[in-house]
Parts: sequence; structure tokens; C-alpha cells
Amino acid sequence: MEVNFQIYLDDAAGCVRKGENMNQKELNRINELARKSKAVGLTDQEKEEQARLRRLYIESVRMNLRSQLDAIDVREKDGTITNLGEKYGDKTKH
Repeated sequence: MEVNFQIYLDDAAGCVRKGENMNQKELNRINELARKSKAVGLTDQEKEEQARLRRLYIESVRMNLRSQLDAIDVREKDGTITNLGEKYGDKTKH
């Protein structure tokens, strides 16, 4: 199963992924590291990996939410239709 998030991220860790989907393997790794952290703790390298994967996940959720919100059309009282993305969003970020 693959999650359909489009990611455009350039974080402090130097991770750049343009237009790639966050896959199930990465989501499983986030959960695996969370369980290991609670059970026995993480090495410094694993902590960095966990932070990087969490940033990717959060950014992908934000991008997905922004895309959904940008696609909402509202019918005004006068009958015109206003796209919220065009009115409030910056579509160039997608």
C-alpha cells in the first residue's frame, strides 16, 4: 500500500524529495522506531532517522491537506463560485 502524498521538502538534515510519495515502508519504519524508543531507546543515528522521517510525514500531511483545501469551491450568496485555493492559498507551492 502506498500513501499518495506529494512531498516537496528541503529540511535541515539535507533531505530533498521532490514529488515522491511517502511509502508504506517509511511509515512502518516510523512506527518501528517509535516502539523501539519506548522499549529500549534509540541510538543517535536512529534518533536522527526518526526525526527525518517524522518531518517527511508531517510535511506530506500538510501538503495533502493544503491540496484538499485548495480544491474547495464555495458558492457565494450571489451565486458565484469562489475557489478557496485561489482566494486564500498559494497554488505555486504544490
